[in-house]
Amino acid sequence: MKRRLVLTNEAARHPLRRSLPPPVTPAAPRGDDHDLKLFVLSFTAFFVCFYSFIG
Repeated sequence: MKRRLVLTNEAARHPLRRSLPPPVTPAAPRGDDHDLKLFVLSFTAFFVCFYSFIG
């Protein structure tokens, strides 16, 4: 089967929509320090809760 070397959206049914390139979804940028921020937030929340029960 011969295919054109053009990026087409084969899921689109209408000929005009089929001729358009598929939509580009940007990748969500994830920072490298996401895990560290979550750890610090969790540790701080635990410390505040524990200290409020003791104090």
